[in-house]
Amino acid sequence: MKKAKDFKQKFSSALILTILILLASISGIYLAIKNLKYGLDLQGGFEVLYRVDSIDGKKVTTDMVNSTYKIIDKRINSLGVSEPEISIEGNNIRVTMAGIDNIEDARKTISTTAALTFRTHDGELLMDSSVLNSGKASVGYSANKGYYISLSVKDKDEFYKQTKKVSEMDKNYIVIWLDYKEGTVLESNSVTYGYTDENGFHTCGDINNSNCLSYAGVKQGFASDVIIEGNFKKEEAQGLVDLINSGSMPTKLTEISSRTVTASFGENSLDKTFKAGLIGISAIAILLIIIYRFSGLLASIGILTYTFITLLLFNLVGGRLSLQGIAALVIGIGMAVDSSVISFSRIKEELKRKVSLKTAYKNGSKESFVSILDANITTLIAAIILFIFGESSVKGFATMLIISIIVTFIVMVYLNRYILKLFINTEKFEGHTNLFVGYKEKSKESKFDFVKHKNIVFTLVGLIIIAGCMFIYSEGLNLGIDFKGGSTIEINSKYELDLNTIKTDLNELEFKSENVELINDKTVYVTIKDVLDNEQTQKVENYFNDKYQATTSVGAISNQVKKDITRNALKALIYACIGMIIYITIRFKFSYGISAIIALIHDSLMVLIIFSFLKYEINSMFIAAILSIIGYSINNTIVVFDRIRENKTKLYKDKIKNIDELKDIVNISLRQTVSRCIITTITTLLPVISLILIGSHEILNFNIALLIGLLVGTFSSLFISSQLWIQIEKRNIGKDPNKHWYDDDKKEKEELKIKGINC
Repeated sequence: MKKAKDFKQKFSSALILTILILLASISGIYLAIKNLKYGLDLQGGFEVLYRVDSIDGKKVTTDMVNSTYKIIDKRINSLGVSEPEISIEGNNIRVTMAGIDNIEDARKTISTTAALTFRTHDGELLMDSSVLNSGKASVGYSANKGYYISLSVKDKDEFYKQTKKVSEMDKNYIVIWLDYKEGTVLESNSVTYGYTDENGFHTCGDINNSNCLSYAGVKQGFASDVIIEGNFKKEEAQGLVDLINSGSMPTKLTEISSRTVTASFGENSLDKTFKAGLIGISAIAILLIIIYRFSGLLASIGILTYTFITLLLFNLVGGRLSLQGIAALVIGIGMAVDSSVISFSRIKEELKRKVSLKTAYKNGSKESFVSILDANITTLIAAIILFIFGESSVKGFATMLIISIIVTFIVMVYLNRYILKLFINTEKFEGHTNLFVGYKEKSKESKFDFVKHKNIVFTLVGLIIIAGCMFIYSEGLNLGIDFKGGSTIEINSKYELDLNTIKTDLNELEFKSENVELINDKTVYVTIKDVLDNEQTQKVENYFNDKYQATTSVGAISNQVKKDITRNALKALIYACIGMIIYITIRFKFSYGISAIIALIHDSLMVLIIFSFLKYEINSMFIAAILSIIGYSINNTIVVFDRIRENKTKLYKDKIKNIDELKDIVNISLRQTVSRCIITTITTLLPVISLILIGSHEILNFNIALLIGLLVGTFSSLFISSQLWIQIEKRNIGKDPNKHWYDDDKKEKEELKIKGINC
């Protein structure tokens, strides 16, 4: 009686904890979504990449780029934009401003060359930055003066003339302005000097909120370098130096790529994508519950917890959710499900051995841990490389993917298992394994021979790849503007659109269209060779808004950016493959690593061939899709290889006598893992299909690439990688499994020859 009461109490405690986690996850997701910051594709706004050029023809230095960055930051703050993103990329500066209304004015304000001037108190121009040595202002310190600013004067005669003039005035001080607005006059509010504009009074010398950098009293003319004193703190002095240098820098900003999205366009994308994501996650939960019963229900709750923590961490690192970020979240959900499926599959295998549910859970959790770890680390390698080499939207995708992988491990491996263990310890499910994890004792064992037709499979795959490569060579690829330069215009109207009419419109705008594609009755996607500047973008937006009441999304990529994206895409693919083969070789053996990489090359080529045949556009997000496919496909392959390694040791103690034993190991391993591969592929496909059918067109090609990649990746994990491993591993038949490639057979034989005994 007491024992029954104790188990009832345990069950109630486990149930209450689960309900609390469920409620916390749902409310957490709601709050996280409510507080999320959205990217411009979901909120509207613009992104522009500027190249910092030298006006005087000299080489652009790091100091020049940093100073330009600071002046851009100051100008954006003056626009009142909430949390803009500004980043330095080599000699380029990327600015993203989501949610801004007056895009044209913002771009003009940002890109104007910083103008440093010396003026009287009432705004009369005395000198400009040409009197200073460019970028030579510096911070100094002395015990008497504290921190001060040293100005390096180039035109000493002019500087003497103007300072002499000011010294003879009643209000004898020089005001240093950055981006002076005509009509602005310095005044006193009895506490300090400053000026008033539409935003109120600004203190002169406030580097964060004022264009007035400094005012300095002048008692005599100066024909030498001068210093500015003002009881500065070190940070204040350095900030002023940076602004003075930026105003005297011989630099200009050249726009080399841009993207503009109207607010209504972004809201439409957000609604579609969230709806698609919700449907996809719901479909996953239903499938898990059907297959794994109560454990599937707990895994579904785990997915909600994963989603909440991922969004929370994404918020904490200051991420902005974009369409690509949502796509990464979906992939992460697939990986989270994969972790649960691996564990559940192992538990069911243990139950076949007629052990208790508690023992099956313990052994299954232990056996599945290494597979989950290896699978997640290989995907993490791809995500990190994407982050290093990707441009802005790809970096956002990679950030979300990295967070997803880490959270998957925390939630699905530790938290989910802990809750499972609580329910198992109640012993309520002992003898009810079908209800708990979907295990039936009389389930049939597969006898399918995965190896039997490997030569036919290799031949067919080889022929398809050869034919596909010939097709690509003759027909080429439908490269997006990321890889060939130009501009894209997506038009979303309230009325039905006609392709021929849009082509006529483009001719009227004097743009030569390369591709005009009807997405649906009211949406058209256009690619043109011209790289649209600010004025042309505004012209396009106004034209289609006036004629069709249409919202537009415009993107432009110059030749320089095209080259950078292409180079970084190739680097990302190469380094990802190298990183994975090194990891797999360390964790397994070289034969596993080379087999896995060949299979991944197969997956990538298949997706590329199908995209070429269907004439789908290939852009930077396609590269992100390929790396995601590589990461996900290696997931499946790692799980299979882990089982091959385990069975090789258990069944043959690593001493393989003939090729039939290798085939036997592969067949047994694939039969044990095939259900897991299929289930995880289906659960990942569900949200991807949902995003294809309902989601935004902007990530349509990305999701199509994922769909194709998931299918060919599952195929290669079952029918290519393991069979390739047989072909490579058969060379080691009869060899000592403990002997390494670096051991020297010849040296060993020579050491055995002892003079006078055996020679």
